[in-house]
Amino acid sequence: MTGAALSASLGASVLAASAGAVLPRRIRPVAAGIGTAAAGAAAVVAGVAAMTGRSWSAWLPELLPLAGVRLAVDPLGGLFIAVTGAVAVCAAVYGVGYARPADGHGGHGLDGRTVQAVLPLFVAAMLLVPAAASVSTFLVAWELMALASLLLVVAEHRHRESVGQAGLWYAVMTHLGLVAILAALAGLAAAAHGESFDRMRAAAEGMSPAVRGAVFVAAFAGFASKAGIVPLHVWLPRAHPEAPSHVSALMSAAMVNLGVYGIVRVGFDLLGGGPRWWWLLVLAAGAVSALYGILQAAVATDLKRLLAYSTCENMGLVLVGLGAGGLLVTADARPLAALALTAALLHVVNHSAFKTLLFLAAGSVLRATGLRDLDALGGLRTRMPVTTAMFAVGALAASALPLGNGFVSEWLLLQSLIGSLGEGGTITAVTMPVAVGALALSAGLAVATFVKAFGTGFLARPRTPQAEAAAESPAAMGVGMGAAAACCVALALVPAFTVPGLARAVQVVLPGQDAVAGQVTLRLAAASSTMSPLLIAVGVAVAAAALLALLRFATTWRVRRRARLWDCGMGPMTARMEYTATSFAEPLQRVFDDVLAPETDVNVTPLAESAYLVDSVSYRARVGDRIESRLYRPLIAAATAVGEAARRLADGSVHRYLAYGFFTFTGVLIVLAVTR
Repeated sequence: MTGAALSASLGASVLAASAGAVLPRRIRPVAAGIGTAAAGAAAVVAGVAAMTGRSWSAWLPELLPLAGVRLAVDPLGGLFIAVTGAVAVCAAVYGVGYARPADGHGGHGLDGRTVQAVLPLFVAAMLLVPAAASVSTFLVAWELMALASLLLVVAEHRHRESVGQAGLWYAVMTHLGLVAILAALAGLAAAAHGESFDRMRAAAEGMSPAVRGAVFVAAFAGFASKAGIVPLHVWLPRAHPEAPSHVSALMSAAMVNLGVYGIVRVGFDLLGGGPRWWWLLVLAAGAVSALYGILQAAVATDLKRLLAYSTCENMGLVLVGLGAGGLLVTADARPLAALALTAALLHVVNHSAFKTLLFLAAGSVLRATGLRDLDALGGLRTRMPVTTAMFAVGALAASALPLGNGFVSEWLLLQSLIGSLGEGGTITAVTMPVAVGALALSAGLAVATFVKAFGTGFLARPRTPQAEAAAESPAAMGVGMGAAAACCVALALVPAFTVPGLARAVQVVLPGQDAVAGQVTLRLAAASSTMSPLLIAVGVAVAAAALLALLRFATTWRVRRRARLWDCGMGPMTARMEYTATSFAEPLQRVFDDVLAPETDVNVTPLAESAYLVDSVSYRARVGDRIESRLYRPLIAAATAVGEAARRLADGSVHRYLAYGFFTFTGVLIVLAVTR
């Protein structure tokens, strides 16, 4: 079943790409969208089949020159295939409506041949990455995924100059990550004397610690870049806002997961685990990414940029779980390690569900208004009720509050961190409380972030004519958002249905450990804790109904009277008197001023007749990415200077070029003679 469903999925992707390339514009989005959705649905079947124990492998020696194509799907790969397929279904259905122009907003040529043909190929490449079972197959699928996603990121480059800049940053960072991954896997294959993953597993124990450590660090750097982990995240808040919204959903909810997959596959599976410092590195990078990402999201006013930084935060939380799991394995606390890994993988699933929903809802707002700036929105609740409800579900989930699916995985992660306080000696005793603090702080900031996004973007009064003229999105977009919302609700109320599949995925890298059990109530094997999301939801619903009934009963005897809202004697309230996203986040910005380093500029222009009379006052506030300005800008300046200096070496002289070759060849021969 796994092989047949995966083959059907790849075949449907090829058919969808062909339809997107050759069919007329009028029917192209529908045909390509249906084909991509079918590919995603078949991938869900393949992934679920693998997670139930139906592993599959194939060897196609004629398909790729020299190395051939080697595929294998185990429960771990099946988990990521199923998640990618589910995201693809929602995004593909949504894309049918999103590609249609709407009153000057949306469209932007998204029904063109390039976008419609490349999108299903992007999905197919993401499905091949977790199915690859050799270095060459993995790298080909990875590069196909990178190139397809780059074409989709720059799909609207003719309409906004910022799209080209985002594409350039994404191309550079993703290919630098590819170089690191190539170095890691090539070094591992050379040490194992073979490129198949089975050969690498067998040879890992006999490798020297130096080789294993170098392979892990290089692989971690490459995969962390794809996952958007700080400080390798700079492409993500640029590319996600500029890509079409259903592409943003695929990138943020599916593609970044494959960075996590690569870390798990190489670190735990191919290398068989490693020393404590590996996992301290992973845990530290995850904690920093979670805190920095949510701080940037809390002060962001661009809705899609806010969601992109939220992805940095959630991928950081996943890495906290992976790092804690690896650290606990080295401390021989395997039940707690299994719990941490289960929490990390469950958060991958939950994040994919709610981030798909949030990006699709943000795209609905963008299509209806042409705006991403929360300071310019407002009043969408009455004009776009479906989109508002969908965003509310996603915001609740992303806030990690009860009744949201993000709460369940973060609760499991917290239990694994608290339970490990007495395990592993001094390092664990110091590290785990810090991780608990990072998790708690990021959760609190996430609540503030999404209260800001929902309150200023959807409630109160519209602040601009575009927001006031907004209308609900087409039915196809509503269906795509509804499917993602249904996944969020199911994962929030009955997460136990994912437990068997997650357990088998964890057992691929940590055999013989079952961390969570139960159907309605989740019972933890390594901690004396239980939790029933369904019973919590029933209790909240009963309490809310009782409170509403009590309020209605208490007010039935009072005469209702309508009065104008108190306005401090200033006259009718206007939209300019409302809190904006900037003003809402200003207290947080003050608290974390040293981390965020905001830039403010006040210009006072006096009248020409007198310097004491003011003509105008302009105020500008900006919170940039401090890591980008302090780390990447100097590197770019240095590389530019080196490039300018290197031009002197290329003056067009053939004799000089021949001399370069001669001296280089002579130098290589001297080095070989000395070292061999």
